[in-house]
Amino acid sequence: MTRYGIKDNQVRAFNKLIRISHQKLNLVCDMVRGLPVDRAVDVLKFSKKRVSDEVLKTLLSAVANAEHNKNLPVDTLFVKEIWCGKALTMKRIMPGPRGSARPILKPFSNLTIVLESGVAPSKKQSKKETK
Repeated sequence: MTRYGIKDNQVRAFNKLIRISHQKLNLVCDMVRGLPVDRAVDVLKFSKKRVSDEVLKTLLSAVANAEHNKNLPVDTLFVKEIWCGKALTMKRIMPGPRGSARPILKPFSNLTIVLESGVAPSKKQSKKETK
């Protein structure tokens, strides 16, 4: 274990203040969680979600960190952890009827990707398949 709980064969990348809500970003995170890096890049390139470009940029940054900083082989990397969280919320006002005001909330999100070198764990088998 090294600093901040990251092992020697793991790398991290952050993307802060992405202009989308964390619920929409989490849908894209769920698509690539646990996948090898080359498969995750393909999934993000062909995704129709608007935020997939930001997730792809962060994933490629994590791959570059692994290659440059830790000298890890790129072909053995997989997405060990990926999560998003709330950041700030811009508050705006829209005029409403009879001089009232309606709030507009513009949320931002943070994204963290952890890559690990090694063999990706296989998906858990369901109970029906094992019987």
